[in-house]
Amino acid sequence: MGRLLVLIILVVAAVWLLRRALRPRDPQVQSPDMAKAEDLVRCARCSVLLPRGEARQAEGRLYCGEDHARQGPAR
Repeated sequence: MGRLLVLIILVVAAVWLLRRALRPRDPQVQSPDMAKAEDLVRCARCSVLLPRGEARQAEGRLYCGEDHARQGPAR
């Protein structure tokens, strides 16, 4: 009975080590969301941070929405 228990423990440990060795080490490979990360920009009116893709551009400045783009930069 003791030999069977030792054999099972060795098999489990070998499988665990093998899976760990085959796992990719590069963190970018594990998390594809990091590849989609965009630069953050600041709204010229209220200074909120938002991704560049969501920002509205008016008069060469970036804004968080159409209302702030119409109102212009903060004074």
